[in-house]
Amino acid sequence: MKRAIYWPGKGWLGFIVGFLYLCDSILVVGASIHEYRNEAFTTQSNAFFFHGGSEGLYASKSHDSSPASPDNSSKGKSFIRFENVIFARTKESSDRQNEMQSTTGLIEAIIVEVKDRERIGGSYIKSDAICCTPELSKEGSCSLGEVIIHKNLDNPEWPKRIKTFFAGRYQETKMVTQFVEINSTGMYYLYFMFCDPHLQGTVIQGRTVWRNPGGYLPGKMVPLMTFYGIVSLAYLALGLLWFLRFVQFWKDIIQLHYHITAVIALGMCETALWYFEYANLNATGSRPMSITLWAVTISAVKKTLSRLLLLVVSMGYGVVKPTLGGVTSKVLLLGLIYFVASEALELVEHLGNINDFSGKAKIYLVLPVAFLDAWFILWIFSSLSKTLEKLQMRKSLVKLELYRKFTNSLAVFVLLSIAWIGYELYFNATDPLSELWKISWVIPAFWTLLALSLLVVICVLWAPSSNPTRYAYAGDTGDDFDEEAISLTSGVKLTGATDHVTVLREGLEEDKRE
Repeated sequence: MKRAIYWPGKGWLGFIVGFLYLCDSILVVGASIHEYRNEAFTTQSNAFFFHGGSEGLYASKSHDSSPASPDNSSKGKSFIRFENVIFARTKESSDRQNEMQSTTGLIEAIIVEVKDRERIGGSYIKSDAICCTPELSKEGSCSLGEVIIHKNLDNPEWPKRIKTFFAGRYQETKMVTQFVEINSTGMYYLYFMFCDPHLQGTVIQGRTVWRNPGGYLPGKMVPLMTFYGIVSLAYLALGLLWFLRFVQFWKDIIQLHYHITAVIALGMCETALWYFEYANLNATGSRPMSITLWAVTISAVKKTLSRLLLLVVSMGYGVVKPTLGGVTSKVLLLGLIYFVASEALELVEHLGNINDFSGKAKIYLVLPVAFLDAWFILWIFSSLSKTLEKLQMRKSLVKLELYRKFTNSLAVFVLLSIAWIGYELYFNATDPLSELWKISWVIPAFWTLLALSLLVVICVLWAPSSNPTRYAYAGDTGDDFDEEAISLTSGVKLTGATDHVTVLREGLEEDKRE
């Protein structure tokens, strides 16, 4: 009895839908809204600092003097807005102070464009200090107790410094709600800093809102919204062409065609969801967890099924053998592990602030996915080698030519992938501060285009036709001899045909044993 391959997904569909439904509309994840929840300051040199965020921002398109607020249109403006930012020091720190003093502690919010980073600290006066020391203060280089900032002569207001003072023995102080307009395109970093060691243990809470002229979408993600919109239309066009071909030859459809249809549909849903995810983020500054979970999960499912499709095609499923035999469970297990690893990586990348994805967490999650991708590649090419060998042995010339084209195409895509991985490593190594943020979107965009291109190649090679026997499994009927040998040669001797059928039957017995 022939055993058809089982594709994962049906049994888990109810669970996934239920989980996403529970998360729907109740959780919102910050993106261009950077939230601080009692975060502690870190020591560096003679200063204490907290990284409040970093994003690529384009210059404002409108420059009227009215402030950007929820009640006032901020269209065309680029800014960073401070909302309900509160600093809380320890009781021990506040008890040391004189309650009659108006200022008993200073915390500075410093906004700096990455190209001006050397203007923060004493490097320009050949000092390793970040905060002004008594010696430097006597020289007139800076003010004691403040962060050293070397002002830009062309733009004296930058780097931007905003001061907030503690008063008397109060443990908390609130930063004045205000916004800083951005009039120069660049990558901006926000740091909260203090120099007084008596303030050690101070924590920060509140949030900052970062906005570009066209919306809340971070600058490095702005091109991706347009990109995903275009790619979703490309998947739609591919789906329509495939559907027309599918309907035209519906009597000759094989099971492999249904799997290809599923991957096309998932690709279309994935790119459309990412487009709406970015559009929503651009409009509101936040990303609802429901939309993000749907996009991430469908993306992980699509990646998994795409790799499984390549693997089973390489094994000759539906062409050389009717089932995968004993390796079915291994294929499904690899697919399940890949889905879990890919889902975890995507969730951590997309749930949270834009700049909150730490390097260590990324390494721990990227390595399993990279290892599984390498495993898939090795298994795919190993299976292709065996399939080509079987087709050559059976003298199935049409199928052999089909698989040679597929192997060559796949080899080109693997080489492109390896080359792009090398470029991505070089890009990240040479741009640790995201100074090239305007072109960083091409890194993820390339992988999306590569996946679409490979799917187009598979659709062309395995397109539905009136003669499916050119690549479909023919059972015990000796299809390879009847359809291919006769059409490609003439005057075949009976003894040669007998030998060919004998070889074919031996191959079929070998497939059944697998």
